Amino acid sequence: MQSDASVTQHCVHVIGASGRSGAALCAALQAEGRAVIPLVRNPAAAASLPNARLIDLTGPEASLRAALADATTIVCTAHARNIPALIAAAPTTTKLICLGSTRKFTRWPDAHGQGVLRGEKALMESGRTGIILHPTMIYGAQGENNVQRLASLLRFMPVVPLPVGGKALVQPIWQGDVTASILAALDKTWQGPKSLVIAGAAPVTYRHFIELVCQAAGLRRRQVLPVPVSILMLLARLTPLLPGVPRIEPTEIRRLLEDKNFDIKPMQDFLGVSPLSLDVGLKRTFS
Repeated sequence: MQSDASVTQHCVHVIGASGRSGAALCAALQAEGRAVIPLVRNPAAAASLPNARLIDLTGPEASLRAALADATTIVCTAHARNIPALIAAAPTTTKLICLGSTRKFTRWPDAHGQGVLRGEKALMESGRTGIILHPTMIYGAQGENNVQRLASLLRFMPVVPLPVGGKALVQPIWQGDVTASILAALDKTWQGPKSLVIAGAAPVTYRHFIELVCQAAGLRRRQVLPVPVSILMLLARLTPLLPGVPRIEPTEIRRLLEDKNFDIKPMQDFLGVSPLSLDVGLKRTFS
């Protein structure tokens, strides 16, 4: 029988365990028979998770140090802006695996993207053994609000207005492949800090993305209508006033102009993960 100290030594501490990616990771680790210590901010969430600990990455460093004192491996699925606090509080020998976002590449920096850049900078300058994985848009998690919200919106729309007719590229990644990437990083040995983009199998145009979502959600195909981005941003401001219609932020419209396509060979080479194609991932999401 393993001692408590031995079990703790092989535990994976998961920050943000009650969130979508954190919950998916905890379920995968437990399915493999691996010990998990969930770290959450919400007391109600902690009460529903075995062995959970309360943690506040914005709180006093002393309390963070106490919560992480026995950690040998930490996965942080909380926002990357919290990485500096994590680095300051975690034992220096602890392996760190953090989630960032490809939002860091946007031409229109916002608080989300800037926070990711700060977190990445802190990890890279720390010299510590760790990795920040930058996923593209994640879909397929329980309760996710990306393709599910899009499908809800499409039910109200006989046509789909898109800037430049939906020609911009997207490369969403299925939640299962995000989880697989984290698991692969847990099992891989390296020294020093790394940064790596994780994305779906291949980019598609936003127009084709809409077609695939309609198909997977059992909706008839929608015609795409090219509309100037300024008009779409104005219309987005009206969505909070429309009952039953998912809210759309004007900044989300502007990002539809950006190509979000990435080379997945570094992901495949380092992690050994070959992500699902978008059509297969969407079928699994809506099945």
